[in-house]
Amino acid sequence: MPKLLPFAIGALAVALILSGYLGYQWRTTFTALESTKAELASTTSASQIALKNAAQDNAQLAEALAEQKRVNDEFGGKIADISGTVGKLDKLAKTDPELLQKYSKVYFLNENYIPESLIKIPEEWSYGAQEEYFHGKIWPELLDMLKDAKEDGVDLEIISGYRSFGKQAQLKASYKVIYGAGANAFSADQGYSEHQLGTAVDFTTPALGQNFTAIDTTEAYAWLTDHAHRYGFILSYPKGNTYYQYEPWHWRYVGRDLAEDLDDDGKYFYDLDQRKIDEYLISFYD
Repeated sequence: MPKLLPFAIGALAVALILSGYLGYQWRTTFTALESTKAELASTTSASQIALKNAAQDNAQLAEALAEQKRVNDEFGGKIADISGTVGKLDKLAKTDPELLQKYSKVYFLNENYIPESLIKIPEEWSYGAQEEYFHGKIWPELLDMLKDAKEDGVDLEIISGYRSFGKQAQLKASYKVIYGAGANAFSADQGYSEHQLGTAVDFTTPALGQNFTAIDTTEAYAWLTDHAHRYGFILSYPKGNTYYQYEPWHWRYVGRDLAEDLDDDGKYFYDLDQRKIDEYLISFYD
C-alpha cells in the first residue's frame, strides 16, 4: 500500500493539471465563441440596417424615377400635341381654301384663279373630241370612281371639266344669246362657277351623248347617287335648290369626310354654313 501512494499522488497531480488545462481551453474557446457571436450579431445588425437603408433608397429612387417618367410622358404629350398642331397648320397652309367655298351666287372666284394642278382627262373617260381637264391632285379619286362604275357595268363619260374664268364668260354669253335672262337659271356667271375650281365635272353616258341633261333617267345616275360620296363627290344642285335648276349631271369633289357626312345626314353641300364646311378643309385630300 505505501508503495502505491507516490503513484496515486502523481496521477492526481496530472489529473489536476489536465483539468486546469482543459478548463482553460474551454474558457478560451467559449470566450472566442462569444466574441464571434457578438461580432456576428453586430455584423447582422449592421447588415440589416444597411439592407433597410438600401430598401429605403431604392424605394425613393423608384419614386423619383416614376415621377420623372410622369414628367417626361407629360412633356412628350405636350410635344406631340404641339407637333400635331403644327402638322395640322402646315397641312391647312398647303390646302387651297378656295376648294370648299360656296361659289354659286355666293362667293366670287377672281379671273386670275387657276387650280394648282391640272391634268388632261384621258380620252377613254371623256366625251367627244374636245379636251377636258381636271384637278391633278383629285384625279386619282375620280379615276377610281370611273373604274369602279365600269366594273359595275356603268359607263360614265366626262362631257365638261375645268373651265377658266374666260371660258365660263364665253359660255354664259352664248347661252344668253339663245336663252336670254333664262340662262341664269342653269349657267353661272364667270367667277361663280364650280368648274373654275377644277374639281367639278358634268357626266354623260355613251348612249346619252350631248343629251346629258337626261342622265337622271339612267342607271348611271342611280349608281352615282348610291356610290359617289364614297369617293368624295356630291351632287351640287339637287331638286329644290335655290341656286340653279336641278342638275343631275353636275358633281363636285368636296373630300370623302364631308361627302360621307352629307350622305349620312341626308343634306346637301349648300345646306351647310360656310364655317361648318371649312372644318373639313384639313381632310380634303385624305
